[in-house]
Amino acid sequence: MATGKSGYKNCHKGKFKPKNPKKYMGDPKGIVYRSGYEFKFFMKMDHDPNVMRWASEEFCIRYYSPVDKRERRYFPDVYYETRNGKKYLVEIKPYSQCIAPKKTKNTKRFLREQKTYITNQSKWAYAQEWCDKNNVKFVVVTEKDLFPKIGKN
Repeated sequence: MATGKSGYKNCHKGKFKPKNPKKYMGDPKGIVYRSGYEFKFFMKMDHDPNVMRWASEEFCIRYYSPVDKRERRYFPDVYYETRNGKKYLVEIKPYSQCIAPKKTKNTKRFLREQKTYITNQSKWAYAQEWCDKNNVKFVVVTEKDLFPKIGKN
């Protein structure tokens, strides 16, 4: 478990140890999950018999950030290939970061959420462009996909 700024252990970050390391495209000893959502998705990649190969943050897509007006690097969460030859690039995010924030009385919070949303939209536009050129499907996965019963409430 990783330790956060507060000094408390964060159970949502850590090293992922695959049961099927041969499926992993990079170094299976260096797989890091940064959220419980990522951990759950990594488990799916590791155990799903239809997933032939997968990787996490193993390559980079350059994108232009409209927030700070400079070129940046984006490392998508997961790339995977299936038995039927399909390829996917996956970003795992909370649903709240996938929709435009609603203005609130807390201006700092609204501005932070707006920056996050704009940054994500820029990253995903460049990821979609990369995917179109490389015959890969781009997908954003949220808790609504990982935990469908919770998402229906």
